[in-house]
Amino acid sequence: MSATLAVMLQKLEPSWSIQIFEALSDVALESSNPWNNAGTGHAALCELNYTKELADGSIDISQAVKINEQFHISRQFWAHLSDTGVLPDPNAFINTVPHMSFVWGDENVKFLRRRYEALKEHPLFASMEFSDDPAVIYGWAPVLLRGRTKGQPIAATRSPEGTDVDFGALTHGLFRAATANGAALHTDQKVIGLRRLKDGTWRLRLRRTIGQTPSAVHARFVFVGAGGGALKLLQKSGISEAKGFGGFPVSGKFYRTDNPELVAQHLAKVYGKASVGAPPMSVPHLDTRIIGGTPSLMFGPYAGFSPKFLKRGSWLDLPLSIRFGNIGPMLKAGLDNLDLTWYLVTQVLARRSTRFAELLTFMPEAREDDWYPITAGQRVQVIKKDADKGGILQFGTEVITGADGTIAGLLGASPGASTAVPIMLNVLERCFPDRIDGWKTSLIELVPSYGAQVATSKTAVKNALSSTAKALQLS
Repeated sequence: MSATLAVMLQKLEPSWSIQIFEALSDVALESSNPWNNAGTGHAALCELNYTKELADGSIDISQAVKINEQFHISRQFWAHLSDTGVLPDPNAFINTVPHMSFVWGDENVKFLRRRYEALKEHPLFASMEFSDDPAVIYGWAPVLLRGRTKGQPIAATRSPEGTDVDFGALTHGLFRAATANGAALHTDQKVIGLRRLKDGTWRLRLRRTIGQTPSAVHARFVFVGAGGGALKLLQKSGISEAKGFGGFPVSGKFYRTDNPELVAQHLAKVYGKASVGAPPMSVPHLDTRIIGGTPSLMFGPYAGFSPKFLKRGSWLDLPLSIRFGNIGPMLKAGLDNLDLTWYLVTQVLARRSTRFAELLTFMPEAREDDWYPITAGQRVQVIKKDADKGGILQFGTEVITGADGTIAGLLGASPGASTAVPIMLNVLERCFPDRIDGWKTSLIELVPSYGAQVATSKTAVKNALSSTAKALQLS
């Protein structure tokens, strides 16, 4: 998020001075690290939780359409940067990997068919295919079928334009571009405080190492893109807009294999249905990952719990985030989500054999000695005040901006980095309303569909996909 905003602001206001402060020794070591997330170019092509089944059995596709539109905007921005040489090797961070949904059981097959029927006429999903024929599904992803019980009702959808994204490589590429154009990147510099001064500017207190005398820097605008650490910094800012927000951390683990013979048998990101009570980020999926040009497979996630808000955070992050203004919403959200609590308990206590059995439901012939566990990054789900319920647990992202537009920050998790570009465009619109009209020509150059819809017709979508695919060197 921060890298995206830095590059955007340099394009819009080349004379502005930009400084970036990173608490760790390098950027992209937390949520943007490729092994701390699933790398899915989230476009709602395979993620079933973005198409809600309503009480009458119909499927609401509005969220799927919104997220797909957002990902198109991100692709356009990345394509522009690739075309202009800012990101010279797009295959270093994005590659074509088909997106699939896969289910079994009569009711789930019926659901997937209804989902497909609801999506297929929309221009954004016109390329999606559906099949309940084992022979067809075997052709798409053979490891899903080998060893599976014959006669079991199964179904799948497939979207060939899906992608795998190495957000770590993308983040490094964006920051290289930003620093080459004059931005200053300071690593091992932790922001330990921020305060608004009488003149409307901000004073940030920085500490390089524990025990060192803090230094300070002043800024006219601050963006808090600290992942799980953003809530604490926004609370320290004292802005009223951050009051009432809380966070609930969820950690995750995956199984990973680098066995080249096994990896060569599967090229897809295959998402299933989440367990009852499971958060959206815990939807099981079997993914092709391409990191540093080398493919691997990953399955998960398995949810866990840690009070840390960052993988390298403090065990006190959760208790120290509790304030008088957010304790009510946090308690109410907890009471309303007891099924999530039970899900986390069962996941934490699950044996290794139980966890591996989940992989076998996707890949019946998987062998345990081919796979090893990895720990993913922390996700801090947003808890916010709600006039009707008192407090709600939110699984998306939330942009918080100060009333005067001098500070903004991002809370939440999925779909996260895939929608970084439209989210940062929203930050620009909210924080610089007096400049946005003057920036419009430049913004349209960066994102051709800025201010308009991508999905006006199937032809428009096809042309947009073709254009960005060519620039990003996607097959």
